[in-house]
Amino acid sequence: MRFPLGRIVATPGALRALEESGQTPAEFLDRHVEGDWGDALDDEDQQENEFSVENGLRILSAYTTRTDKKIWIITEADRSLTTILLPHEY
Repeated sequence: MRFPLGRIVATPGALRALEESGQTPAEFLDRHVEGDWGDALDDEDQQENEFSVENGLRILSAYTTRTDKKIWIITEADRSLTTILLPHEY
């Protein structure tokens, strides 16, 4: 675990997308907290996440479910809250 997640919340849309894919929030949260930023971030965004972990800034991971839906996970800078959401819900 590279950083604390704080309180974990998810939007209804993200929960529906995960249910439709047969995947769980834990599957993506585990990747996020271990520094696997996902398959939908370019090198620059991944480097920004590394900087954010080291300097206490907000962290964004982007994943694709088995049903091809995009899922974002955002951990706030103060590490008090992590949100699972769909990109259009941002």
